[in-house]
Formats: sequence, structure tokens, C-alpha cells
Amino acid sequence: MKTILHKAAERGHANHGWLDSYHSFSFAHFYDPEKVHFGALRVLNDDTVKAGFGFSKHPHDNMEIVSIPLFGDLEHKDSTGRHEIIKQNDVQIMSAGSGIAHSEMNANKDKEVKFLQVWVFPKEQNITPRYEQKTFNPEDRNNKILTVVAPDNKDAVWINQDAWFSLGKMDKDFSTTYLIKNNGNGVYAFVLEGEVTIGGQKLGKRDALGIWDTDNISITATTNAEVLLIDIPMKLEGVA
Repeated sequence: MKTILHKAAERGHANHGWLDSYHSFSFAHFYDPEKVHFGALRVLNDDTVKAGFGFSKHPHDNMEIVSIPLFGDLEHKDSTGRHEIIKQNDVQIMSAGSGIAHSEMNANKDKEVKFLQVWVFPKEQNITPRYEQKTFNPEDRNNKILTVVAPDNKDAVWINQDAWFSLGKMDKDFSTTYLIKNNGNGVYAFVLEGEVTIGGQKLGKRDALGIWDTDNISITATTNAEVLLIDIPMKLEGVA
């Protein structure tokens, strides 16, 4: 088993006033040659957007873009005419494919929105742009690992990659073993709340651990905790 530790305090950080953003991987003005990507995982941004502000319309292509609201409501508009509101306990994916433009705004005038935006390199290039979002019952991840993004699970949102995103909310002292889905995949474990021990490594809030060259990982909550697991191909054609 191989691992790489990314401490929360070592992430890139940019505060633009309306946007307070932490970058787990090189993004915008933050560049770390050791943090360009983890396999097919390219971006994990931890964003807080002030009330009434957001990202104006901008283009993407050939990227799988997953948004996970942690607090508040996010308004999505795109060049296909789609207009949606994404709320806490929702998960949204946009397959940019051959090209799409979208905007993401805080839908509220009286409170901030906090969300994770995750970019994954696609399995197939130049597909027709695609959008999907689903609401997940938070009780379904109590002391369980709930899959919310998958290429092969109708109960999750679909992704154009052999990748699986899972969320878990665990009581103190709860332990479980996560089985990695595909041979050659690794897992990027990101702690949303609390403290956990994963693969023998102690992690706090917003710490992350990349794990590969194994077929399973052990997870123990040392406090009440929440985690995001991104099960991702470690080798990808065209990506160094």
C-alpha cells in the first residue's frame, strides 16, 4: 500500500472577498508540482461564496465536474438552457464533453453557500455534454458508506469515468473497511468533519489521504466524523 498525505493547512488558498477557496490541487495561482492531480482526480476545491455572488458564465470541455453543496443553495445555469438549484444533500455532475458554458451563483441573498467542486478527467473524450443531479437522504450514510457518483449504479449520478464518490457519516469509534472498486484504482479520502484514522494515518477536518496499490482501506472514526471517498483510476492515458 502506498499513501500520500495532504494536510488541510497546506492547501492552496485564495480569498477574493466574495469567494474564499481552498485548493487541494494546483489551481489558478496556486501551483505545487507535487499536487497537480491524484490519478484521474484533477481538482478538489473547497469554496465559500458570499450571498448574492458567484461564478459568471464560463466554458469547460472534456472534464467531469461534480458539485457537492455542504451548506446553502447553489444556482446553476448553462448554455443548454438548463436552470437548477442545488441544495445541501444534493450531488450534481456536469459532463462538459465537447463543450459547455455554465454559471454557478449563490442562490441566496442572506447567507453564504459552501460547496466542494471536484474535477475528474473523463474516460471518453468529446461526448455530448450531460447534466444530472440527485438528492440523497443523509440518514442513508449514517455509519455507512453511501455511493453518490458512479458509472454503474442507477441510484447514483452517472460519471464518464471508472470513478466512484462515496459519503459517510460516522459515530465515534465506528469502523469499516472500504473495498476499492476497480483493480488499478486508488482512493482519495477527504475529511469533511471530525477526526478519523484511515489506513493507519490520523486525519483531521479537511485533511486528505491518497491511497493506492491496495484493494481495501480501513476507516475508524476517532470522533463523530464525515468523509468523502473518491475511488479513482490511478493511470490515465494522456495524463502524466
